[in-house]
Amino acid sequence: MPELPEVETIVRNLNAASLPGKTVTGANIYWRKIIANLSPGEFIQKITNRTIVKLRRRAKFIILDLDNSSQLLVHLRMSGRLYLGPTSATRNKHEHVILHLNDNRDLRFYDTRKFGRMILTKNPDTILQNLGPEPLSDEFTVKQFITMLKSKTRQLKPLLLDQTFIAGLGNIYTDEALWRARLHPLTIAATLTPYKISTLHTAIRFVLQQGIDNQGTSLGDGQSNFASAENRRGNNARNLMVFRRTDQECPRCGTKIKRIIIGQRSTHICPKCQKHP
Repeated sequence: MPELPEVETIVRNLNAASLPGKTVTGANIYWRKIIANLSPGEFIQKITNRTIVKLRRRAKFIILDLDNSSQLLVHLRMSGRLYLGPTSATRNKHEHVILHLNDNRDLRFYDTRKFGRMILTKNPDTILQNLGPEPLSDEFTVKQFITMLKSKTRQLKPLLLDQTFIAGLGNIYTDEALWRARLHPLTIAATLTPYKISTLHTAIRFVLQQGIDNQGTSLGDGQSNFASAENRRGNNARNLMVFRRTDQECPRCGTKIKRIIIGQRSTHICPKCQKHP
């Protein structure tokens, strides 16, 4: 579930907690499939005694730049969390990778569904090079977005979820952006006018920035729900206009929100504000 705002929240938390500059003194792996490209032994050998020099985000990846020019890429997938805690803390059964640091803290990877992945590599471009533009970057302009959409014959919802087209959007923020732009998710991208593209561009950036400002979206109290690196729930659920509000009134027109399925994904729309093309 974590999308761009949730991942960005975790990166900011970890930076504020002074993770950069710390050295990994050892590691424990309790679910080997979390490590996508190495055996547990190889991973522990390569990560031990490496210093974290920088922490950043690209799309939905958390990237730890290490002092030997390698990178640890972390993808949270559906239910992953990444947080710091004291080395003395008892291990939770859902903590599958623990990196021990030289300040008596651990960086712990928690994942109830075990879909998350960690990749230690010196060639991150093999994974990151095909990702689309960052939607909150200065380079992502309306002009660029018009160029990106004008030849696309795909429906808007699946296209916006495609990480090779645009990076970081998931189900929550795509539904919210399409509602704000008054666009039906089945609209063919190439049919949009420049005005509609500009409206969608603004909506995407708005909902993502709002999500970051509210430290992510948590939709329940379950163990698989989003929590920040400080183990706090995100506050953005109160700002959702359509996502998971089936049969509630549209905040704009009062029509009951509908849930439909597009590409096997739950999709939430206002049938009046978002006319079917």
